[in-house]
Amino acid sequence: MGIQGQPTSRSELSGLIPRITLRFLQFVFALAVAGLYGTDVNNARKHGVAGDPKWVYAVTISGLSALTCIVSMIPFVNYYLFFAWDALLFIFWVAVFGVFGKMYIHENAEGDAGIQRMKNAVWVDLFNMVLWFVTAVYGGIVFLKYRKTRTTLPGRATV
Repeated sequence: MGIQGQPTSRSELSGLIPRITLRFLQFVFALAVAGLYGTDVNNARKHGVAGDPKWVYAVTISGLSALTCIVSMIPFVNYYLFFAWDALLFIFWVAVFGVFGKMYIHENAEGDAGIQRMKNAVWVDLFNMVLWFVTAVYGGIVFLKYRKTRTTLPGRATV
Protein backbone atom coordinates (compact mmCIF):
# COMPACT_ATOMS: atom_id res chain seq x y z
CA MET A 1 0.00 0.00 0.00
CA GLY A 2 1.25 3.45 -0.80
CA ILE A 3 0.98 6.62 1.19
CA GLN A 4 -2.37 6.94 2.99
CA GLY A 5 -4.01 3.95 1.35
CA GLN A 6 -3.43 4.79 -2.31
CA PRO A 7 -2.66 1.76 -4.49
CA THR A 8 0.81 1.86 -5.98
CA SER A 9 1.49 -1.52 -7.54
CA ARG A 10 -0.21 -3.31 -10.41
CA SER A 11 -1.65 -5.93 -8.03
CA GLU A 12 -3.12 -3.23 -5.80
CA LEU A 13 -4.61 -1.43 -8.80
CA SER A 14 -6.11 -4.68 -10.06
CA GLY A 15 -7.97 -5.02 -6.75
CA LEU A 16 -9.41 -1.52 -7.07
CA ILE A 17 -12.01 -2.35 -9.75
CA PRO A 18 -13.61 -5.31 -7.91
CA ARG A 19 -13.62 -3.32 -4.65
CA ILE A 20 -15.32 -0.32 -6.22
CA THR A 21 -17.78 -2.60 -8.01
CA LEU A 22 -18.67 -4.39 -4.76
CA ARG A 23 -19.12 -1.10 -2.89
CA PHE A 24 -21.28 0.29 -5.69
CA LEU A 25 -23.50 -2.82 -5.62
CA GLN A 26 -23.73 -2.62 -1.84
CA PHE A 27 -24.75 1.02 -2.08
CA VAL A 28 -27.41 0.40 -4.74
CA PHE A 29 -28.93 -2.57 -2.94
CA ALA A 30 -28.85 -0.79 0.43
CA LEU A 31 -30.89 2.00 -1.15
CA ALA A 32 -33.24 -0.62 -2.63
CA VAL A 33 -33.85 -2.11 0.81
CA ALA A 34 -34.40 1.36 2.28
CA GLY A 35 -37.07 1.97 -0.35
CA LEU A 36 -38.73 -1.44 -0.01
CA TYR A 37 -39.01 -1.33 3.78
CA GLY A 38 -39.27 2.44 4.06
CA THR A 39 -42.54 2.32 2.15
CA ASP A 40 -44.21 0.47 5.03
CA VAL A 41 -42.55 2.65 7.68
CA ASN A 42 -43.79 5.77 5.86
CA ASN A 43 -47.31 4.35 5.51
CA ALA A 44 -47.39 3.67 9.26
CA ARG A 45 -46.22 7.23 9.94
CA LYS A 46 -48.96 8.65 7.71
CA HIS A 47 -51.54 6.73 9.73
CA GLY A 48 -50.14 8.03 13.03
CA VAL A 49 -48.74 4.65 14.04
CA ALA A 50 -45.17 3.93 15.07
CA GLY A 51 -43.25 1.90 12.52
CA ASP A 52 -42.76 -1.77 13.29
CA PRO A 53 -39.31 -2.21 14.89
CA LYS A 54 -38.39 -4.95 12.40
CA TRP A 55 -38.94 -2.61 9.46
CA VAL A 56 -37.18 0.28 11.22
CA TYR A 57 -34.23 -2.04 11.91
CA ALA A 58 -34.03 -3.00 8.22
CA VAL A 59 -34.11 0.66 7.15
CA THR A 60 -31.46 1.53 9.75
CA ILE A 61 -29.13 -1.24 8.59
CA SER A 62 -29.60 -0.20 4.97
CA GLY A 63 -28.76 3.39 5.93
CA LEU A 64 -25.62 2.30 7.79
CA SER A 65 -24.64 0.18 4.80
CA ALA A 66 -25.08 3.05 2.35
CA LEU A 67 -23.13 5.41 4.62
CA THR A 68 -20.33 2.86 4.93
CA CYS A 69 -20.12 2.58 1.15
CA ILE A 70 -19.84 6.36 0.80
CA VAL A 71 -17.16 6.67 3.51
CA SER A 72 -15.13 3.78 2.11
CA MET A 73 -14.96 5.50 -1.26
CA ILE A 74 -13.31 8.63 0.13
CA PRO A 75 -9.77 8.90 -1.23
CA PHE A 76 -6.99 8.26 1.30
CA VAL A 77 -9.17 5.97 3.45
CA ASN A 78 -7.54 2.62 4.13
CA TYR A 79 -10.46 0.52 2.99
CA TYR A 80 -9.04 -2.71 4.36
CA LEU A 81 -9.44 -1.38 7.90
CA PHE A 82 -13.21 -1.64 7.35
CA PHE A 83 -13.18 -5.44 7.42
CA ALA A 84 -14.40 -5.69 11.03
CA TRP A 85 -17.20 -3.22 10.36
CA ASP A 86 -18.05 -5.10 7.16
CA ALA A 87 -18.26 -8.32 9.20
CA LEU A 88 -20.57 -6.62 11.70
CA LEU A 89 -22.78 -5.38 8.87
CA PHE A 90 -22.81 -8.91 7.48
CA ILE A 91 -24.17 -10.13 10.82
CA PHE A 92 -26.80 -7.37 10.77
CA TRP A 93 -27.86 -8.44 7.27
CA VAL A 94 -28.07 -12.06 8.43
CA ALA A 95 -30.54 -10.88 11.07
CA VAL A 96 -32.58 -8.91 8.52
CA PHE A 97 -32.69 -11.86 6.13
CA GLY A 98 -33.53 -14.29 8.92
CA VAL A 99 -36.40 -12.23 10.33
CA PHE A 100 -38.02 -11.36 7.02
CA GLY A 101 -37.18 -14.68 5.39
CA LYS A 102 -39.05 -16.49 8.14
CA MET A 103 -42.00 -14.14 7.70
CA TYR A 104 -42.26 -14.05 3.90
CA ILE A 105 -40.41 -16.83 2.04
CA HIS A 106 -43.21 -19.37 2.48
CA GLU A 107 -46.00 -16.77 2.42
CA ASN A 108 -48.42 -17.03 -0.51
CA ALA A 109 -48.89 -13.56 -2.01
CA GLU A 110 -52.31 -14.42 -3.51
CA GLY A 111 -52.25 -11.25 -5.59
CA ASP A 112 -51.30 -8.99 -2.66
CA ALA A 113 -48.73 -6.54 -4.03
CA GLY A 114 -47.45 -5.68 -0.54
CA ILE A 115 -46.64 -9.29 0.29
CA GLN A 116 -45.06 -9.83 -3.12
CA ARG A 117 -42.92 -6.71 -2.56
CA MET A 118 -41.75 -8.10 0.78
CA LYS A 119 -41.02 -11.53 -0.75
CA ASN A 120 -38.82 -9.75 -3.28
CA ALA A 121 -37.22 -7.68 -0.51
CA VAL A 122 -36.12 -10.88 1.25
CA TRP A 123 -34.03 -11.87 -1.76
CA VAL A 124 -32.48 -8.41 -1.90
CA ASP A 125 -31.61 -8.90 1.80
CA LEU A 126 -29.92 -12.18 0.93
CA PHE A 127 -27.90 -10.52 -1.83
CA ASN A 128 -26.86 -7.75 0.58
CA MET A 129 -25.82 -10.37 3.12
CA VAL A 130 -23.61 -12.11 0.54
CA LEU A 131 -22.05 -8.83 -0.62
CA TRP A 132 -21.13 -7.83 2.93
CA PHE A 133 -19.68 -11.27 3.60
CA VAL A 134 -17.49 -11.00 0.50
CA THR A 135 -16.16 -7.54 1.43
CA ALA A 136 -15.55 -8.63 5.04
CA VAL A 137 -13.52 -11.65 3.93
CA TYR A 138 -11.66 -9.69 1.24
CA GLY A 139 -10.89 -6.86 3.67
CA GLY A 140 -9.66 -9.33 6.28
CA ILE A 141 -7.35 -10.99 3.78
CA VAL A 142 -5.93 -7.66 2.63
CA PHE A 143 -5.56 -6.50 6.25
CA LEU A 144 -3.62 -9.63 7.18
CA LYS A 145 -1.46 -9.24 4.08
CA TYR A 146 -0.52 -5.60 4.71
CA ARG A 147 -0.32 -5.41 8.50
CA LYS A 148 3.34 -6.48 8.48
CA THR A 149 4.49 -4.26 5.62
CA ARG A 150 7.06 -1.56 6.04
CA THR A 151 5.90 1.93 6.84
CA THR A 152 7.09 5.26 5.46
CA LEU A 153 7.07 6.84 8.92
CA PRO A 154 10.52 7.52 10.40
CA GLY A 155 11.54 5.56 13.46
CA ARG A 156 9.25 2.60 12.86
CA ALA A 157 10.34 -0.55 11.10
CA THR A 158 7.09 -2.43 10.72
CA VAL A 159 3.42 -1.90 11.47
